[in-house]
Formats: sequence, structure tokens, C-alpha cells
Amino acid sequence: MCKKEIAILAGGCFWCMVKPFDQWDGVESVISGYTGGHLPNPTYKDVCTGRTGHTEAVKITYDPSIISYEEILDIYWQIMDPTDAEGQFVDRGSSYRPEIFYTSLEQKEVAEASKTALDQSGRFDRPVVVPITAATEFYDAEDYHQDFYKKDPIHYERYSRGSGRHAFIEKHQD
Repeated sequence: MCKKEIAILAGGCFWCMVKPFDQWDGVESVISGYTGGHLPNPTYKDVCTGRTGHTEAVKITYDPSIISYEEILDIYWQIMDPTDAEGQFVDRGSSYRPEIFYTSLEQKEVAEASKTALDQSGRFDRPVVVPITAATEFYDAEDYHQDFYKKDPIHYERYSRGSGRHAFIEKHQD
């Protein structure tokens, strides 16, 4: 049996970060939650104040013998705006900031190389500004936030399109 690994990524609203990863072979689970802050056991309401230091993120459990961390990052770069450190699309503020939270030195090295390659690719007119930070405690979001795209697909689709995420992704597809 292969050891599972964890990737923790923030890219704006966690509702829009689950579905793109959930559909790949080797991805065991994608959990919405909060990380990167100082308040223990934050709630959605707490994080939305912008005073907890947390950002919305996803914790991806995956089998590296099927999908690599580098492939996880390739998906990540395709579904968010890596040139915007102040939030993502219509969601603004520190609780929507993009960030890569590495769980090992190997992940840190892979993330830094991936970020550098993306920045040098010319795909974006502005620099890639996503911080790469050591992972801290990850707190699962409330149940109603988990797998939102499955629970309320119409609302999810309306939000995802209305936020500007879809248009951005289509414009910048690799």
C-alpha cells in the first residue's frame, strides 16, 4: 500500500477549489478549510472578519504513485490567478489570499520550481506572487461548505461563473 500525501493550497473561495482536484485519479479527498492564521478552531464567520490570519484553503489527500505533487500544482496554477495576492476574483481580502502551504522540504522545492517556471513562461503579464509557506494547523470548514459543488450545483456554477473565475481560466488556459 502506498503512503498517502497531503497538499494544502489556497486559491480564493474554497468552493471553487474542490471540484477541479476531486476529479483526478489518485486524489483520495479534498477538504475545505482554514489555515495560515493564529485563531484555533476558527469558524467561517471568524475567518470572514479578516482578523484571524486564516485563508480559505483545501487539504488534498492523494496517492503520489498515481498523481504527483507537481501535477497537483499544475492543476492549481490552472484554476486561480497567481498574480493577485489580495484575494481572488470578486473575493477580496486576506481570507481569500492565494498561498501554497508545503508539508515537507521536498514539497517546498517542487513548489518553488513550479512557481519559477510559471513566472518565466510568459503566460501572465504580471509576476506570479503566490507565497510558499510552511503548513500550519489546518481546520476543516463547516459541513455545509464540504463538497459544495455536489450539494448545490446550480448555486456553485452561478457563483463560479459570476465571480470571474471561469472567464479568467478560459483566457489564460495553458
